[in-house]
Amino acid sequence: MSDTTAEPSRAAARTASASGASGPDGQPLLSHKEIITILIGLMMGMFLAALDQTIVASAMRVIADDLKDLAGQAWVTTAYLITSTIATPLYGKLGDIYGRKKLFIFAISIFTIGSMLCTLAWSIPSLAAFRAVQGIGAGGLFSLALAIIGDIVPPRERAKYQGYFLAVFGTSSVIGPVVGGILSDQDSILGITGWRWVFLVNVPIAVAALVVVTRTLHLRHTRLDHRVDYWGALSLSVALVPLLIVAEQGREWGWGSATSIACYAIGLIGLVAFFVIERSMGEEALIPLRLFKNRTIAAASVSSVFIGMGMFGGLAAIPLYLQIVKGSSPMEAGLQLLPMTLGIMSGSIFSGQMISRTGRYRKFPIIGAAILVLALFGFHFVGADTPLWKTMIGMFFFGIGLGFNFQPLTLAVQNAVDRRDMGVATSSATFTRQIGGTLGTAVFLSILFSQAGSKISEAFASIAPTPAFQAALRNPTGGDPAANKAFIAQLQASQQAGGSGAGAGSSALSDSSFINQLDPQLARPFLVGFSDAMSVVFMVAAGVLVLAFVASLFLPHVDLGPKPGAAPAKDDEEAVVIPAGH
Repeated sequence: MSDTTAEPSRAAARTASASGASGPDGQPLLSHKEIITILIGLMMGMFLAALDQTIVASAMRVIADDLKDLAGQAWVTTAYLITSTIATPLYGKLGDIYGRKKLFIFAISIFTIGSMLCTLAWSIPSLAAFRAVQGIGAGGLFSLALAIIGDIVPPRERAKYQGYFLAVFGTSSVIGPVVGGILSDQDSILGITGWRWVFLVNVPIAVAALVVVTRTLHLRHTRLDHRVDYWGALSLSVALVPLLIVAEQGREWGWGSATSIACYAIGLIGLVAFFVIERSMGEEALIPLRLFKNRTIAAASVSSVFIGMGMFGGLAAIPLYLQIVKGSSPMEAGLQLLPMTLGIMSGSIFSGQMISRTGRYRKFPIIGAAILVLALFGFHFVGADTPLWKTMIGMFFFGIGLGFNFQPLTLAVQNAVDRRDMGVATSSATFTRQIGGTLGTAVFLSILFSQAGSKISEAFASIAPTPAFQAALRNPTGGDPAANKAFIAQLQASQQAGGSGAGAGSSALSDSSFINQLDPQLARPFLVGFSDAMSVVFMVAAGVLVLAFVASLFLPHVDLGPKPGAAPAKDDEEAVVIPAGH
């Protein structure tokens, strides 16, 4: 494609739209009003998925406690991410063949069915299975919406229109934790356990989204005769599932156990098979390997994997810190996450406006990755006694770093391909971030709960002999009397059996709700232990994001095209690719 293709002005777009004119590839030239009308439908679908993620994250501690398996909660998030990750590239390919609107409606429908099933969960494994169904739908909600924007909006303007999506994300980040907290705090609503409404609330939103999408999302689609790479999808599943399972269960099985080794072997075989199949499929591949020969896509993909790992690792650990260590309710924890939400929105809006004005995006992922490293490194020093306002400062900068990476990396990938690859390229960008997120959630929560037991034991060894702790043992003055009595009896039984007494804290890994009911002095070993375990997670996540920073340095300088009537830049390191029709 020529990099001299200029964007039509808004006036020209309105005139072209009114007269039914089309671009060179047959796509209609849309006015700003028409684009906004389409965006309404897309934002409804994205709001559904984004709201669900934030609601569930804030309520997860209560859900896991109620189902008596706090340490197993990673399965719920991991199952969701596995299916959404595998489904994402399939949606990209199928959208090119059958049209993105049909797939978008299908994704909303499957997501709704999964939501209703989640309300019936009776254990963590059953909830994980139903969340996997939700993930199949969620895999299309983000990637299809971003691909549609790539279809109808010129590159220079995408940052501005994607800002609407980020407003949806920011709104859900504010509303979700509060709603999740309110619902999960209730014993029951209309005879249904409070936390089950966390999933049931998706149903009316999904119905509204289906109505809006059906009425507003009018796209012209020309069927492309692609084959669907089902064998590629199957081999990708074989590669990912066992590796993610061992990431979750490795601490219990033993990282070098026969079961773990079998998972490594199966995953490796699946990975090799995936690359062989993708190479043989050529242009019909689920993820065409030729895309990664492009320097922009290669660098953005590697960076997205590490950004996803650090992002989901941080998003999983921070709410647990607020609820377990600081004793916040889910609703309070949701409100306390507002600084991070403000950081995400501020970083996204600022970067989007600057990209729209200058046409340059490279510096934002670099600066954003550096901020993320510093923010997570700062979280490493957060302890049980750290004032909340200091933690919130870290949250704000963590959000700024994420905001600087959300838009630019997607823009980079979309701008590096022709329109015929828009769907698969956008889904590939989402896919790599989800791969990182899936790995990050499994690995970092695994690290957290593998460290928690030993850290709590260490805290007991240093805190139990102190006069304050011993006084609380003899005469607890705070907390719930019944909880204190039960804990003291358990502690004494452990000591009489010849243990150090730290074993009394093992139940905290399956149900942490009792911690906040104890006398503050009796609870202190648990709070310090969990906080120290989370410090390890944040340090490892900071190390991972150093790799994201290094990868972002390899992004080339690429202009997103001229403003109306302006000449294109001539000093780019590689050609600007403007999809046909723009």
